[in-house]
Amino acid sequence: MSEHQNTPHIHDSHARLSLLKEHLKHDVVRCVSDALKEDLGGVLDADQDITASLIPANSMATATIITREHGVFCGQLFADEVFRQLGNQVSISWKVKDGDKVAPNQVLCELDGPARTLLTGERNAMNFIQTLSGCATETATYVEKLVGTKTRLLDTRKTIPGLRNALKYAVSCGGGYNHRIGVYDAYLIKENHIIACGGIQQAVKTAKQLNPGKPVEVETESLDELQQAIDAGADIVMLDNFTTDMMRDAVAINQGRIALEVSGNVTLDTLREYAETGVDFISVGALTKHIRAMDLSMRLK
Repeated sequence: MSEHQNTPHIHDSHARLSLLKEHLKHDVVRCVSDALKEDLGGVLDADQDITASLIPANSMATATIITREHGVFCGQLFADEVFRQLGNQVSISWKVKDGDKVAPNQVLCELDGPARTLLTGERNAMNFIQTLSGCATETATYVEKLVGTKTRLLDTRKTIPGLRNALKYAVSCGGGYNHRIGVYDAYLIKENHIIACGGIQQAVKTAKQLNPGKPVEVETESLDELQQAIDAGADIVMLDNFTTDMMRDAVAINQGRIALEVSGNVTLDTLREYAETGVDFISVGALTKHIRAMDLSMRLK
């Protein structure tokens, strides 16, 4: 954002998304392998699917995956990887791409290949699509509430274990932005860190000495702590559980010097009200932890 162009930014959307996609290349393989082994008794062997083995091995089939509801699609890479790891004999023709809006009964893709493989991969592929599409859809619902404001929606580290990068990617597909990916790429100095370090000033100073160039964010619970963080040279301040009036006061005190992020007590009902105070970012844990899966169905022709 223009008023913070000279600040090393914790929420540099392009750089963070690029880093996320690099991690995702490896995560897709790992996540799918884990899911398939979980389903196949600990080994990556489709012959372990005893129900699919009822079908003749040379039987071929065509299938479609459809959605039964409105939403935002996400998960193509994962579905492709499921069938790649199951022998790479299924061809998939995608009718949508990640980030596309979808409607009830819309065909997401057509699949052709061995009937056994289609049925073994069905639930695994749809588990990834339904989860990531659910996350992208919820994100898009929140983003819509922010239209007309300057505030950007952020995710958090409150993710399903093992699916951190996948869910953050889904957030980006829904129109949201990514907070730090983990505890390695940016500082988020919270209350306990501040206590252990001996105060905000010392915590920020030490952070900048140890890792110059790494963005430094400080969580604050009062306007006094906000001022301390500004004076200490933080790059961004999290306003934790501030009232709406306190948010307005924080914007006035800050005068555009650093970025302000609101966190805590954020719902669809409060989101717009908080954004209209003039803060730069609002982070919402619900995007990646209160996921309602998209309703999907695979049909063999």
